[in-house]
Amino acid sequence: MKRRQLPEELGTSFTVREAKRLGVPRDRLTATDLGAPFHGTRTSVPLLTTLDRCRAYEPRLIGAQFFSHQTAALLWGLPLPGPLPEGLHVSAIPPGREPRTRGIIGHRIDVALDRLTLRHGLPVANPVETWAQLASTIGEDHLVAAGDALLTAGLADRADLLEAAQQPRRRGAKALAAAVPFVRAGAESPRESAVRLVLVRAGLPEPELNGNLHDDSGHFLARLDMAYPEYRVAVEYDGRQHADLDQFRRDADRWPAIAGQGWILIRVLDHHLAEPERRIVAPTRRALLSRGWPGAH
Repeated sequence: MKRRQLPEELGTSFTVREAKRLGVPRDRLTATDLGAPFHGTRTSVPLLTTLDRCRAYEPRLIGAQFFSHQTAALLWGLPLPGPLPEGLHVSAIPPGREPRTRGIIGHRIDVALDRLTLRHGLPVANPVETWAQLASTIGEDHLVAAGDALLTAGLADRADLLEAAQQPRRRGAKALAAAVPFVRAGAESPRESAVRLVLVRAGLPEPELNGNLHDDSGHFLARLDMAYPEYRVAVEYDGRQHADLDQFRRDADRWPAIAGQGWILIRVLDHHLAEPERRIVAPTRRALLSRGWPGAH
């Protein structure tokens, strides 16, 4: 038996209330071709991503409700420590009420309307407000990584982050204030951010980030994760070799070329972060000292 066609104006995600208003019978709303991801909603498409789930919930948003916290961070493409939250974070501006329903983590936040915007057509906290909200749910180092991502993507600058950290009655204000001085544009992964934090907190110089290395003829040789050009020392986080053999081979081919230009290359693997002083700081310090770095004062 052919199923009844749904009204086009419902789109792919809609509320049961709206469907009934348009004359869709109850038995059509319980058909197996429709999912019920949230109470009172239906969807005709699979929900594979956070964006899909947000679009499925959007018809239930009322008043000044918006996607926030980790959900907003994922919509902006910011790195988050795992595991990812199962529920969607949705906030409401008082006197509005936060949603309380299955699959939703509700918040009530007194935030200025100019700190909200649209992302993928969805109401969401803007990038800086999203970063500040993360302080209540993730640690300082992860805040730095998220801030690095914002600056690298051109979604904010350091002054924006500092202003957000200084907002009165901001939850997580202490963590935000501690993170801001370490945030840098240029980091291209949270692991790069983690390695950089290890280096600078150990008193080593602040490295240049993701600069290109050329030979004497101007030919491109490599893109260096972290580099000290004055001393020709580079530090590279290598987390790809097990997942992508071809990439590992390409990287291995360029290591002699980097050394051929007189550079010392310190390779950092994922498990080295468990012993940062011995596996990251010590070899980098030795390399810098061998090239004339005077040491920390």
